[in-house]
This record gives sequence, C-alpha cells and structure tokens, in this order.
Amino acid sequence: MVASSPYFIRPATVEDVAIYEKAEDSVKATPELYRKNLFETPYAHTLLAFSGSPDAPGKAIGLAMYFFNYSTWTGKPGLYLEDLFVDPACRGQGVGKALFAELGKVAEEKGCARIDWQVLKWNQPSIDFYEKTLGATAMTEWMGMRLEGSQIENLRKFRLTSS
Repeated sequence: MVASSPYFIRPATVEDVAIYEKAEDSVKATPELYRKNLFETPYAHTLLAFSGSPDAPGKAIGLAMYFFNYSTWTGKPGLYLEDLFVDPACRGQGVGKALFAELGKVAEEKGCARIDWQVLKWNQPSIDFYEKTLGATAMTEWMGMRLEGSQIENLRKFRLTSS
C-alpha cells in the first residue's frame, strides 16, 4: 500500500471529462454526450488521477473509463476498461498502477469475476506493463468485432415482424 503520493484519484465529474478529453477532429464525443451518457444515464464511469492532493488539486494526469458487463461463463458481472490514459510526462510514477488498484477495488465491491480491456497490438510498452507488472493474461484466442452507424442500421433487415 502506498503511504503518500504526488497525486490522487477520484470519480470524475462531467466538467472533468470534458476538459480532459480534448476534442480532436476524429473524436465524436462532446461535453453534451459526456453529460448525457456518463452522468445523466451512467452507461460508463470515469476515474481521474490528479496531481496534488484532494485539498489542493492540480491538473488531471490520468483517466480510467469503465463500464460493467456480464459473463454467461462465470455467472457474474465483469468490469470492462474502455479507456486508460496517463499523461506521458507522468508515466513511470505509479499513476497507472494506482488507477488499476482503484478499478480492482470497484471490481471487488461489485463482485466482478474479471476485468477486461483491449490494447493495440503495436503498443508493446503497455502490453509489457499489463503482463509483467499487473500479471494480466493476453486473450489470444479472441478477436474484437465492431458494428458502427450504417452497419447497426443494416441490422434492421434481420428484425422479426410482430404478429
């Protein structure tokens, strides 16, 4: 257990996420969408790491966004880590480990059987951190799949007609 550190972690507010997630051209998220989908109807939850202390907070230096899923295999909920980011200037200071420790606490409190996430295959420093530091297991037998926009709309053709 870490006695003291130059940062702290707390649940994010809508203002925190809007400030932290600087919108670039490719990002579709807006402060309004964050407000609606994280705070009004909480589809996901966000933890932020800040420099400083709770009494004298500095800037946001790390983020962990997660939501709960369910495993038919374990019969228990799971925690899915959607996004993890630590400011490059703050990497190697334990911020990532502290965010994972907080996620572990949430998973234990909610009775989750596991924590899952994805990492880009080319991101070897992160893969090394997950495997060597956290003891994570790579899910090599699984491949991620996705439907977006018109692909979701295309599913309408498979709907059953009501009788």
